[in-house]
Amino acid sequence: MTTPIPADVIGGPHQHVTEAELDAFLTRHLTPLPLDGKNVVLLVPDGTRSMPLPEVMRLLHRQLIGRVASLTAVIALGTHAYMTAAEIETMFGAGPAPDGQAPADSAPAPAAPDLPAIARLYPGLTVVNHEWADPSMIVTVGRLTEDDIERLSGGRMREAVDVEINRRVVEADYAIVVGPVFPHEVVGISGGNKYYVPGVATHEIIDLSHWVGALIGIDAIIGTRGVTPVRAIINAAAALIPSQRLALCLVVESGSGEIEAAAFGTPEDSWALASDVAAESHVVYLDQPVQRLLAIMPKRYADMWTAAKGCYKAQPAMAEGGEVVIYAPHITRPSEVHTEIEELGYHCIDYFIKQWDRFKDYPKGTLAHSTHVRGGGTYDVVTGVEHDRIRVTLATRIPKELCDKMNVGYIDPDTIDIEEWRRDPGTKVVDNAGEVLFRLK
Repeated sequence: MTTPIPADVIGGPHQHVTEAELDAFLTRHLTPLPLDGKNVVLLVPDGTRSMPLPEVMRLLHRQLIGRVASLTAVIALGTHAYMTAAEIETMFGAGPAPDGQAPADSAPAPAAPDLPAIARLYPGLTVVNHEWADPSMIVTVGRLTEDDIERLSGGRMREAVDVEINRRVVEADYAIVVGPVFPHEVVGISGGNKYYVPGVATHEIIDLSHWVGALIGIDAIIGTRGVTPVRAIINAAAALIPSQRLALCLVVESGSGEIEAAAFGTPEDSWALASDVAAESHVVYLDQPVQRLLAIMPKRYADMWTAAKGCYKAQPAMAEGGEVVIYAPHITRPSEVHTEIEELGYHCIDYFIKQWDRFKDYPKGTLAHSTHVRGGGTYDVVTGVEHDRIRVTLATRIPKELCDKMNVGYIDPDTIDIEEWRRDPGTKVVDNAGEVLFRLK
C-alpha cells in the first residue's frame, strides 16, 4: 500500500550530499509523517551493496526513536546467505573496523557493556536477516495471475505466482526502504520496490522475475531507465503488501561511499528520481570495445554468485570474443546458497531454452544467473556446440577442475600481476568492480 506523498530529491550526478544536508532532508520529510506509536520496519541492503549505512542509520535512529512504538531493520537478502552477527555489526558501524579499531565515525556507546554492540549503538533498534529459510516468518500477501504475468512481462511468460513476503514487513505499519540505486542486470536499475521483491520475498517470485530478465537478455536490460518488464512485475507484487511503503533511495559514489543524491517518497516515485541520477553517475561510456577486462572484486562479494556483478557490468562494452577475468582470490565457491550452479555451469540462454526438458526442473533464478554471467550466445542442438559472445575466466580459489566443468576459464590468481596488467594497452583493469556499468559510446 502507498499513500501518495510528494517525492523529493537532493544532490545529483557526481555531487556530494553532506551529513547535515541529509539530516535536514530527513527532518523535512519524516517530521510530518504520522509515525508516532507506529511499528516501523526499515529494509536495508546486505553487505554486497556499498553505502554509508552507519551514517544514514544514525540519522534515522535519531529521527525515529522516541516517536515509533518499535523500530526494526530487516536486511533485504533476497536469497543471499544470512549475514553473521559480526558481519551485521561491522556493516552497521557497531563492530570493529578491519584494523581491529572501532569505526572512527561511530557514535559513543551508552554505558551498557552487557548489551550487544548494535543495541549499545542504536538503543531500541532490532536488526535481523530476512528469514527467507524460515516458513513461519513468511506470509502470502496475494497472487499474480497468469494474465497478470503475461501482461507485465510483455508476453514473455504466462505463469501465476504467489507473492510471499517477510512477516515483519507485512505486519509493520510502515515499511521504509533505505538503500542505494545501481545499474542492475535483472531489473535495469536497482532499488525502490526491489527491496521488497526480491529483497524480502521468497524463491517463487524471485525465480520468476529473474527468468523474465534472462529472457530479455542482460545487454538489453542492464542500466535501462524506466519501468522495465521485470520492474513492472516487482511493482505489482510490492503493491500487494498491506504496510505503508516508503523509500529513501540513495545514489552512492562507487569506491568512496559518498552520497551523491537522496530521494524520499513512495518507492515508485523516489526510485524514479534516484535512478535518473544513477543512470548518469554509474555508467561509463568507452570509445572502443574492450578486448580483455580484469574485474577486481572487493571482499563484500563472498562468492561467485555475487561477484558475478563484475562480469555483468562489463558485458555491454566487451568486444566479440573478448575476455572478462574475475579477480577475487578470496572466493572459494560458486555460491554459498545456490549450489546447483555447480551442476549447471554457465551457459547462454539458448543452451537452456533449446534443451528445456533437461533443465525445466532447476530453479529459474539459478538458470537466470547462469545466463547473466555467460551473456549472449547460441547453441546448436544438432552438433551440441555452444558459441558464447565473450569468454569468462575466474581468477579465484575455485578449483580449475570445477571451472572446466562449469564452462568458464581458470587462472591461478597468484600468477596475476595487477600492475603489469594495467600496463597492457589491450587490457582494462577495473578496481572495486561490480557497481559501475561500462557501455560503448
